Amino acid sequence: MSRSVLLLRAVNVSGRNRVPMGRLRDVLAAETDLTGISTHIASGNIVCATPLDPEAARAAVRSVIHREFGVDTPVIHRTHEQLVSSESAQPFPEGDVTFVHAMFLEGRPASGALAALEERLLPAERLALVDDDLWIDYGEGGVHSTKLTKAVLDRALGVAGTARNLRTTRTLIELTA
Repeated sequence: MSRSVLLLRAVNVSGRNRVPMGRLRDVLAAETDLTGISTHIASGNIVCATPLDPEAARAAVRSVIHREFGVDTPVIHRTHEQLVSSESAQPFPEGDVTFVHAMFLEGRPASGALAALEERLLPAERLALVDDDLWIDYGEGGVHSTKLTKAVLDRALGVAGTARNLRTTRTLIELTA
């Protein structure tokens, strides 16, 4: 059985957008066609059997979360194979697993997005697009010192995305295997 992950954006972060993972699993099992549902950490990683129609599954999960928890959040789907492909192609293998992040995007970023983001990079930061995933190495300062804020990324990319550090990405690969 093929497994996937549905990634929720900005849930359970800084006390905002509360979505209890136990309740979420129960609601998704009752109200969607998803099977084999589990979650990883409280920041919105839903592991499940790969849905027959990923787009319909994304829409259903988003609708359920909005109706049940009052949170409207993009839901991004990645299969195990997509996670493996992106992680193996990411250009920062020597980077720290907590400072290298994959930003999983809903689709292709806007034209000129990378150039606009590169202008805002701090000296130790790097970024690269691998398919629909933007890989960012935040360098020694980590995500807390970057100028690549959520608002800057959203504006430049023109498409919704959600980031996971390399350690979490590798765990998601293991969980979807």
